[in-house]
Amino acid sequence: MSAGSTKIVVGVDGSPSSRAALRWAVWHAALTGGTVDAVMAWQIPMILRTSAWAPIYVDEASGLEEDARNTLNAVISDEVDPADSQRVSTRIVNGQAAQVLLQAAADADLLVVGSRGHGSVADALLGSVGQHCVHHAHCPVLIMRGEPHRAAA
Repeated sequence: MSAGSTKIVVGVDGSPSSRAALRWAVWHAALTGGTVDAVMAWQIPMILRTSAWAPIYVDEASGLEEDARNTLNAVISDEVDPADSQRVSTRIVNGQAAQVLLQAAADADLLVVGSRGHGSVADALLGSVGQHCVHHAHCPVLIMRGEPHRAAA
């Protein structure tokens, strides 16, 4: 990663660890003079795709995309200082999260994703999206576990 040209892709899904990943990515971009592409993937839920042999018509797939856009914008608004917002661009992509992130990070210097974590046992595990990215990305991958032990200010 060269200073001044660092491109960081961060996967955001609204979870605590993805919020921490976004914060870390923006912090790192500020240190290196880089940029952050905040990426959120969305899909039509499998249950709505087919029923037996006949496909189910989904009235407004664009509603799912709009929900994803609203979620991503809200997370950025909550987690990114306005002074750093010019470093962050957003991408909403229809597709499976791991594949979307790998494609977005094809020319990136770093891919940052949150880990899955719902309690002490699951906290020790790496989520399937993160694991897929670690094994298939063409750039370094940082897995952010969040800040479960962050001291109160």
